[in-house]
Amino acid sequence: MDLTSLSSAPGFLCGEPDLKGEQLISDRRRILVIANETVEGDVLHETIRFNASEARTVEVLVIAPALNSRVRHWISDEDEARRRAELRLAASIDRLAAAGIEAIGWVGDADPLQAIQDALHFFAADVIIIATHPEGRSHWLARNVVGRARLRFPQPIRHVVVDVGGGQEVAAA
Repeated sequence: MDLTSLSSAPGFLCGEPDLKGEQLISDRRRILVIANETVEGDVLHETIRFNASEARTVEVLVIAPALNSRVRHWISDEDEARRRAELRLAASIDRLAAAGIEAIGWVGDADPLQAIQDALHFFAADVIIIATHPEGRSHWLARNVVGRARLRFPQPIRHVVVDVGGGQEVAAA
């Protein structure tokens, strides 16, 4: 779905973009993406391409948190969670490369805010894109991750809702 037509799409989440002094056109753009199972969503990749088009040089870092059950986390068994995150991440990086966008990625902390903080120590992002499942299915939205990220980090935050199974994907401010 083209981002320019999203405002008229059913289910589009309206709101003012969080610009925080963002430049519209620049020589370089560093985009940090944090996404779990949503990392392969069409609207997420379209949002990355849209943000990448605003600069001559683009660097993209994709972080896929190693999501685990509470029991497996408690017994420190994260091998399977890391393996699944690595597979999702590789597919996303390959898809971005096919679209002409070079990206790197790594598996991050299960806590998305900690994963962002960790990434920012090594990657000075100009914008952060957070991809979540839709409300009602998203633990990140239930924990107000997007709102807390906007308070915690100075970079503009873009929120993308990805419902791969349900066919509804929307970009939110």
